[in-house]
Amino acid sequence: MNVSEVRRPSQPLNTPTASRSAAPAQPKPRSMWPLYAILLMALAPVVAAVLAYFVPQLGLRPDGLNNYGRILDPQRPVPTARALPLVTLEGQPFDMESLRGKWLLVTADGAACPESCVRKLFILRNSHASQGKNVDRLARVWFITDNGDVPQQVLDAYVGTHMVRADTTALAQFLTADRTGPEAIAALRDHMWIIDPLGNLMMEFPPNADPIEVRDDIVKLLKRSRIG
Repeated sequence: MNVSEVRRPSQPLNTPTASRSAAPAQPKPRSMWPLYAILLMALAPVVAAVLAYFVPQLGLRPDGLNNYGRILDPQRPVPTARALPLVTLEGQPFDMESLRGKWLLVTADGAACPESCVRKLFILRNSHASQGKNVDRLARVWFITDNGDVPQQVLDAYVGTHMVRADTTALAQFLTADRTGPEAIAALRDHMWIIDPLGNLMMEFPPNADPIEVRDDIVKLLKRSRIG
């Protein structure tokens, strides 16, 4: 028999081959990060609202809810000239109606005008002067609560401020009507106020007020108001 004609034995059927497919891989666990991201997006407005309410220093509140001065509620109209008689330093009657239509920056103190008084006049003058094109929408009033002489240095430094004498009791009933007795008199000396163009006392600034915050409140009022 020819050697070339000898057939090789057939390969067993159950012998594994290289072409056999590998076992399927196990699926990877899904990432939880998309769920976390969705939760964070849902909670962000709530967290921001809580921070805006309890931590106003962060500046997250809308401007209209972030006043430095205290909005007076209810607002109080300026008394008539009969209820709150005023006179200029020259002794002439002065009527607050003559300033109607302007935003009034108001302070009150004795004629001697100690350092605390000068500071208030300075804040109001600089806040007024910094309003640019809106400067003519404002006026300044210093209610003098006695008959003393105003120092010449103060007169010279605060030209343009309406300086008028007023009875302390009548003035306190207007500016500090939500207080009584010695507290009202102390508040009369310590605070500054804004009267709107319609003649309503509408904002009160705290003692030792921050001049930048006062200026910014005035900017907001002028920007948003269509009166005055």
